[in-house]
Amino acid sequence: MSGSSLREALAAVRWRESGWRWLWLSALLIIADQTSKAWIETYYELGEFTPVFFWLDITRLHNPGAAFSFLADAGGWQRYFFSILAVVVSVALIVWLRTLHASRERVLALALALVLSGAIGNVIDRFEHGFVIDFIHVHWQQAYFPAFNIADAAITVGAILLIYDAFADWRRSR
Repeated sequence: MSGSSLREALAAVRWRESGWRWLWLSALLIIADQTSKAWIETYYELGEFTPVFFWLDITRLHNPGAAFSFLADAGGWQRYFFSILAVVVSVALIVWLRTLHASRERVLALALALVLSGAIGNVIDRFEHGFVIDFIHVHWQQAYFPAFNIADAAITVGAILLIYDAFADWRRSR
């Protein structure tokens, strides 16, 4: 085996073993998030909704705040704050993903990829519109929960997996 083909083989192994391969999942989720938001923008007016199930509506809403409309009524500074925060977190997550051994730390890598995709999906909205487009609206009878989008769902599932992974590590270390 020549030196260059050996280097290529080692690089391929490092790629498979590193957390970089999880960036594909992040990319697919970002595409799904942005495509769904573009569809909502095209076919729904602000505030328009369509009942899907007795507990779920598709509703176009604009969220200038954070998750679950936190700080939505603030004076506008939150747009810049959350955009900068999302960029910093995204860079940190990419660096962290790069250091992982993906085959041994699958849950952690999946969690980071999900949070990364959600952070990037929502920061794209903030830069493009100044707000995040939410459209999934869950309710039960008269209890309405804050609307969300695919990026928010990815962040939520990723955060749950991060907590699960932390507890699993803690239990293994005992």
